Amino acid sequence: MKRADKAERIQAILDELYPAPPIPLDHRDPFTLLIAVLLSAQTTDARVNRVTPALFERASNTREMAGLSADEILGFIRTCGLAPTKARAIHRLSNILVEDFDAIVPEDLATLETLPGVGHKTASVVMAQAFGVPAFPVDTHIHRLAARWGLSSGRSVEQTERDLKKLFPRETWNKLHLQIIYFGREHCPAARHDLSQCPICSWAASKKRRAEEALRGKRPAKSKTAERS
Repeated sequence: MKRADKAERIQAILDELYPAPPIPLDHRDPFTLLIAVLLSAQTTDARVNRVTPALFERASNTREMAGLSADEILGFIRTCGLAPTKARAIHRLSNILVEDFDAIVPEDLATLETLPGVGHKTASVVMAQAFGVPAFPVDTHIHRLAARWGLSSGRSVEQTERDLKKLFPRETWNKLHLQIIYFGREHCPAARHDLSQCPICSWAASKKRRAEEALRGKRPAKSKTAERS
């Protein structure tokens, strides 16, 4: 099956399963979304949603956040992965927004990417979810499933993003990236997944891919001793 035909069928399935996918990170405005997305790196959305209410209660806007020290911010986000680095980034970017952007999150992808702790994926999420600008943020779920479904080579996140943007209409990107994330979490796990029973993998993945993953799923897990050797 051609990639374009696969993409059309996949989109139809996802539209049926997730007609209106919600934004998984709790936020109030572009600034709080920016902070939440930054915190989500190497941390689950559920964890982020547990720590941000207290943080945003203490500092509900850019100026208030800029007034906190990195150590104060760290006290709220300590249970997130890479917390010290993220606390420093939040402190610095908040001050930059106050000093250079009148405390307003810029509606420009390239400018967002210049902020501390904000990479391409984070900036793309903010553009899509805060400002409604078509973007296709590629996280680990999307990168993995695009390769599994044969929509991309999977050699890099950047390549996956380019491939998906070519396959799907621009006006669908913002919803579609959320749909794929939810599908990956609920139907298509990375390990021990029976591709033959999956609503999409069962027909979209190649026979070779299904055989490889079936074999991988049958292999015994490495012992801790073997992992250390």
